[in-house]
Amino acid sequence: MTFYSHARMRSIAGDRGLGEEYLREFDVVSAVLPFRVNDYIVDHLIDWRRPREDPILNLTFPHRQMLDPEQFDLVASALGSDDRLALAQAVAKVREQLNPHPAGQQDANVPELDGIRLDGLQHKYRETLLVFPAQAQSCHAYCSYCFRWPQFTGEPQRKIRTASPDLLTAYLRAHPEVTDVLLTGGDPLLMRTHVLLPWIRAVEAADGPRPRTIRIGTKAPAYWPQRFLSDPDAGHLLDELRRLVEAGRPVAVMAHYSHPRELETPAAQAAVRAMLRAGLTVRSQAPVVAHVNDDAAVWAALWQRQADLGISPYYMFVERNTGAKNYFAIPLARALDIYVGAIKRVSGLGRTARGPVMSTYHGKILLNGVVRIGGDPAFVCSMMQSRDPELVGSTFLAQYDESATWIDDLRPLPGTDWPWLGPDDRVPALREPAS
Repeated sequence: MTFYSHARMRSIAGDRGLGEEYLREFDVVSAVLPFRVNDYIVDHLIDWRRPREDPILNLTFPHRQMLDPEQFDLVASALGSDDRLALAQAVAKVREQLNPHPAGQQDANVPELDGIRLDGLQHKYRETLLVFPAQAQSCHAYCSYCFRWPQFTGEPQRKIRTASPDLLTAYLRAHPEVTDVLLTGGDPLLMRTHVLLPWIRAVEAADGPRPRTIRIGTKAPAYWPQRFLSDPDAGHLLDELRRLVEAGRPVAVMAHYSHPRELETPAAQAAVRAMLRAGLTVRSQAPVVAHVNDDAAVWAALWQRQADLGISPYYMFVERNTGAKNYFAIPLARALDIYVGAIKRVSGLGRTARGPVMSTYHGKILLNGVVRIGGDPAFVCSMMQSRDPELVGSTFLAQYDESATWIDDLRPLPGTDWPWLGPDDRVPALREPAS
């Protein structure tokens, strides 16, 4: 596998027909947001005959609209001045404006053990613990819609990582309520198998009355299927995961598929078959975003192809309020229309996907539909997951807003409140705590 970062990506874009104007925009946007791809993406997933319209290029390469005009001009001016300090200050200012680490990632989600903060673990929901191994601080490509973007800017204070599997074991032993451990990053399948295994062993060592499910959040099946096929340790990886399953431990690959094209190559399909032969559960998730998959037919094709291959569609997410949201976000009302339009076109096996879902500070909020209350439309929402387990399953109403793209933009229906508000928290609209 060959990785291409900023300079090489710029050269590839120029060589493949994107003009000087695009390359100037590339320089500005890539000074702020991180970008990386690999040779498989460049050679097999991007249609270079129509690059400006290509969904995979739109997802993995810079575009001017990822920054608002004022941000773009500030960085462009600093870049043109050859003043390194001015450029660093401009980049830092814009990155802060892009809401790095939304939804309490670096504060409210971080647990403690015996009074010690465990950076690199996140325990937002009672049953699920997220683990960020220090060796998994990169990805096969940097999907620009991803809320993990601050991890890849090279700034140590923005990283979420732990170097100690022993801390993971200790925390799990102290928290028997945790049933699922999600290995994330970056991408944990960038780690070689011998590097991944200590993290799996750490989960095994902490087991209580029942085996904990191991989840692996990864883009490898889409962006490097060779990880399951021809990498030098592909067989070792599958053998170890098969061992876990045969010993009675559930293993779920939480695969990120953003577009049907990611499942069109023979390698991508063979990788799915290899995972299923090993006894793994494969679930799929991705956000619905502009310029990539904001079309009901695209989602229907994606879910149907996944069902054909034995993948269980899991989540259609809403683009988070971070990073390149300017470029990718679509109104909630449109996201709901896309979801409903896609669900209508697939069988029950494709209808396992839940959506559209916002992963907010308070929990995962599902947009169920629209109803009329007194003649006026309202969004019907429910808490699929919550910091407060008692709120899971609660249903609430929000005023219909055609332009809203996030919970911050909505207001509770008059006479009602958000379920997470106590009697002293009455406010007309929600604002997530600042990161």
